[in-house]
Formats: sequence, structure tokens, C-alpha cells
Amino acid sequence: MAAARTVKDYIRTIPDFPHQGIMFRDVTTLFADARGFRIAIDQLLHPYAGEEISKVVGLEARGFILGGAIAHQLSVGFVPIRKKGKLPGRTVEQAYQLEYGEAVMEMHDDVIQPGEKILLVDDLLATGGTAAAGISLIERVGAVVIGCAFVIDLPELGGRAKLEEMGMAVHALCEFAGH
Repeated sequence: MAAARTVKDYIRTIPDFPHQGIMFRDVTTLFADARGFRIAIDQLLHPYAGEEISKVVGLEARGFILGGAIAHQLSVGFVPIRKKGKLPGRTVEQAYQLEYGEAVMEMHDDVIQPGEKILLVDDLLATGGTAAAGISLIERVGAVVIGCAFVIDLPELGGRAKLEEMGMAVHALCEFAGH
């Protein structure tokens, strides 16, 4: 009898993308497999069973796929946090550091209410910069982040430690060494 597949088994690694020396962890193969996708959503939800969650926030872009599915399972709303300039209407924004330079994330200023309990979701936790910017946006509008859920953690890049230093509970389904 074959061993049961784990979420990690569904993730494809593409060497030297987008740059030489980078091992790109491609979750599209996980999303494309119905069983793998179901396993990932169920496992991302598991630690939050019984928790009060008002909304799920997904970080651009693969966090939208995961966050939408999780919000559907929880019967709560979904909020996208996007790169600057992608959302119509009034937004709040947060700058954060990239490896080379700076980027800005934003969300609509009226989609999360003070006191709401938010689950932040994305596919990959690397340095933690994008997630930290998302947390800052959520907290700025008065909501509370009850957890941060990721499919993949790259522990050598320090994202988990960064988020935990911010007081966040971090849940990741698997880890990969390297970048």
C-alpha cells in the first residue's frame, strides 16, 4: 500500500526561477490537483477550528486562491490585500522592504471593521515582509489578526521569527530548505 501523500508532495520545485540559484516552490501543481488542494485547505483550517473568525485576508496573488477557499469553508467574507494601484476606491497602504528596494500593499479602507478577528493567508512565508505589511494594514483599521497561515515556510529566510516577534501565531503546512 502506497504511503499517503502530503501537501509537500504536490508542490513542484523549479530550479533557477526567477533567478539563478533560486529554487522556486510552485504551488500551482498543488492547486491543480483536487485532492491536494482539499488537503491543503483542510490543513490550513485545522488549527482554527472553533476559533471566532470574522474574515479571511489573502495576500496577492496566490493568497487569493487559498483565502477564498478558506473563507468559503468558514462562511465568512474574504478581503484581498493587493499591490499598490490595483484597487479602485479609497485604500489604506503600507510600504515594506524588498530584497532590493521597497513595495507598497493596500486594501480598501472600509472592508474590515474595528474589532473583527482576521485570519491572514498566503502560499509562502519567506522573509515575512509582505505578511508583516498585511498585518500592519489590518491592525491599522482596528482589527485583530488571530493567526497567519501559509502552505510553505522557508525558515532560513526568517519570516516566521519576524511574525512571531510581532506577536503572531504562525501555522505552515511544510518547510523547504534554502531560498
